[in-house]
Amino acid sequence: MRPGDHPEFFRLAPPEGASRESTIRLDADGRFWHDGERVEHPALEAALHRWIARHPDDGRFILTNGWDWTYFTVDDAPYAVRSLQVEPDRVVLRLSDGTDEPLDPTTARVGAHDALYVRVKGGAFDARFSRHAQGQLEPVLEAGPGGEPTLAVGGRRYMVSF
Repeated sequence: MRPGDHPEFFRLAPPEGASRESTIRLDADGRFWHDGERVEHPALEAALHRWIARHPDDGRFILTNGWDWTYFTVDDAPYAVRSLQVEPDRVVLRLSDGTDEPLDPTTARVGAHDALYVRVKGGAFDARFSRHAQGQLEPVLEAGPGGEPTLAVGGRRYMVSF
């Protein structure tokens, strides 16, 4: 059992002389920064993406590995859709934490700079499509009756909100 599995884990004070605040930042393109420097080590960056969570009491973004945790800053969405696979009845998203999950087309919306966003992780988090992933939507992207973008998935059509 890891300490993070205990219900009081997120309420414990930080180690003496330490703080739960950090200078770690996730930019709008899904890249991590620490003290103003880009996190370039691939394994560390992959781990940071896997450690994204929300504090259970205040809802702020945290990084936790089950042994310790810290707050961090998210400039846009905490997850990125890196790529996707169009299947006959669904679209499967590959997220920045390395997991795959089906697209919920009812949550698709266009945000700043025409970026596409969806809800992921059971609706708990936003994910922003990378340019690459957004381009991969072409087989299921249609113009609706008024010209609005629509996703055709599993024989149904879903209007993308703005």
